[in-house]
Amino acid sequence: MDITCSLIIPTYNWPEALELVLLSVLEQTVMPQEIIIGDDGSTIATKELIESYRGKFSIPLTHLWQEDQGNRKATMMNKSIAVASHPYIIEIDGDVILHPDFVKDHLSQAEQGNYLYGSRVNIQKSALTHLFNKKQIKFNYFSSGIKKRNRTLRIPFLANQKKSVLGLSKKLRGCNMSFWKTDFIKVNGYNEEFTGWGMEDSEMILRMVNAGIKGKRLHYRAIIYHIYHKEQDKSSVKRNRSLEAQTKDDGLIRSKMGVDQYL
Repeated sequence: MDITCSLIIPTYNWPEALELVLLSVLEQTVMPQEIIIGDDGSTIATKELIESYRGKFSIPLTHLWQEDQGNRKATMMNKSIAVASHPYIIEIDGDVILHPDFVKDHLSQAEQGNYLYGSRVNIQKSALTHLFNKKQIKFNYFSSGIKKRNRTLRIPFLANQKKSVLGLSKKLRGCNMSFWKTDFIKVNGYNEEFTGWGMEDSEMILRMVNAGIKGKRLHYRAIIYHIYHKEQDKSSVKRNRSLEAQTKDDGLIRSKMGVDQYL
């Protein structure tokens, strides 16, 4: 596999979950060339966790931190991807556990002119005590405490039937997607007008679609397990939806407040 990639992990004040993410990265059958953790203002506990894992990796593990001024994921993602050293970007979240072939699956399907997105299996609230006490990172179809269990099935033959489409899928999730850094720069990355929870990922991908970049769903590949947590404050949703609607209506490609500030 000739493509080299940077794995981007946004996080905020949940080192217990981030540890499981890092443990699952260590189990990858194909490793990324670097890991960049974009920290949106966590306390010292997250920094200490990352430092404790630095020696376990044979690849660079970079921790970028910005002051806590509320949810500024778009800004932190721009800063993280701006310093990425490799041409392909795989983006997850700080509360997901990766199947051992997760990185391999993204890289095997990567092609110019496309972005990729996958699904997630949900780990239920009832399973959290066992999950964190045992530091569980291995799951299968029969594992307890999960739902959407059909999404645990990795069937490469069926996955290969999926075709690229020019459009934005409602199934897109920022916790499981990948794209070329050059395409990210083409649309000027994330729009930093997005603050609070919601739509920053889909709006960025919508601008890629407006630029002619196709999307492909990684069905039966690139499996992740999303750790249950309380819903975030959604007071920003109405404003963020309005920004996304403007991007769609106007066919916007480049964000005004984007990654070019950090390049």
